This record gives sequence, C-alpha cells and structure tokens, in this order.
Amino acid sequence: MHGCILPGISSGVLCVVFGIYEKLIDSILNIFKDFKKNFLFLLPIFIGIVIGVFLFGNILNCLFSNFENTLKYIFAGLIFGSIPSLFKETHSKGKFRLHYICYTIFTLLLSIFLIFLEGNINTFASSNISFLYLFVAGFLMSIGIVFPGVSSTIILMCLGVYGLYLEAISTINLFLLIPMSLGLVAGGIVFLNVINLFMKKFSIQTMYSIIGFSIGSTLILLPNSFSFINILFLLLGLLVSLFIETFNHKNI
Repeated sequence: MHGCILPGISSGVLCVVFGIYEKLIDSILNIFKDFKKNFLFLLPIFIGIVIGVFLFGNILNCLFSNFENTLKYIFAGLIFGSIPSLFKETHSKGKFRLHYICYTIFTLLLSIFLIFLEGNINTFASSNISFLYLFVAGFLMSIGIVFPGVSSTIILMCLGVYGLYLEAISTINLFLLIPMSLGLVAGGIVFLNVINLFMKKFSIQTMYSIIGFSIGSTLILLPNSFSFINILFLLLGLLVSLFIETFNHKNI
C-alpha cells in the first residue's frame, strides 16, 4: 500500500521484504488452478490494500509529514533486513557465478538514476486529461508495483498525474480512479507475465537484479542527516524484518 502512495517506495520491494513476492505472482497468474488456496492467500492482501489506501492513506501521509525521517529509517531497516534472505534464496536456486554480481550492480545504478530523476522531475499537472491518458498512466503505474525497486510514484510524476492521483484517493474521485484502476489491472496482467517469464527462464539473474533494486531503494529513504535516535529506528526496522523472515520460515 505504501508503494502506491509514497514517493520512492516500491510496492514490489515491500512484497520482497515480507517474503511474499514470488508467491504473490504465482497466486495471481494461477488463481484458477487451485482457486480456494490462491483466493485465501490473495484476499487478505487485497483487503489490506483497499483499507490502507482509502482509510489510512491520509493518516500515513500525515505521519510522514510529521515523522518523515523516523519512518524512512524504519522502512530502510526493513529492506536491509531482507537482503540476507534474498541472497540465501537466490543461492538455493543454483550455483553462484561471479558475473551474476553485474546484474546487482546494474539495477543498483539504475535505482540511483531513478532517485536522481525523482529529485529533478517537473511534476506538472494538467487539468485536461482524457480517460485514455489516465488508463495509460495506470497501465504504466503497474510497472512500479510489479517490478521491485521501481517506484510507481516516479512514473506518475513523469506523466504529470501524481497530484491528481493523491487528490483522487483522498476524495474518492471515481472519474479519475476508474480509468487508472482499469489500466493498472491491464498492466498488472501484462507485466506479471513478463516477470514470471523472467523468474522461470532467468531465475538467478532476476533475483540478483531484485537485490540491486532493493539495495538501491534504501538510498532514497535515508535522509542526509544522521542521529543516534534514527539509527535506533533503522535497527528496529532491521530486527522487525529479521523477525518476519524467521516467522515465515517457521510457517513454511
């Protein structure tokens, strides 16, 4: 949910942090193969998204307005804590080869470029936006939801609809939300199949790419100034992430 609202935070990375990324893709694409099992897995996630976006979106933005650095350090800690499990999962898929690190370096550098892009982008907002344009915006927004490390908000900023998107959520403006939602669903289907293909054909390379995106996503979260209190919140996020990973393993 945070990745759909807050600049710089990728929904895909959050799914990786909570250890549900691959399972989520598989459940969506194969929902009718074992409908009951996949439906029961997806239902609480869907409910959480709806509640998070429409009921707590304003609350979360308010918290970020008043405790931005604190929450960013916690999020960064969550992501840092997921990195060891990502390496472990990647190594379980096959033998390590030195050139795999190139995929991590490439996506890390790409993340840094996206951070630079977000900081220097002109977030213009046009009042004359068509249904088709909003549909395309939702379609492209799905890239940031499906691919870890790519922020949906950066994409919306590039298209000049981020401000309209936030306003539409806070006011539940269906004239804006419906075309964007339709585009989001259509794009999700397309890009989920793309990432699923990569996970099957180039599993290890894809995982190393995800690791690079995950590391890079922390750079936009960490403010320029450090303090002892913020470091404690970073460690808190790290411990929570490690606890989640331990909990997931016990329930496999």
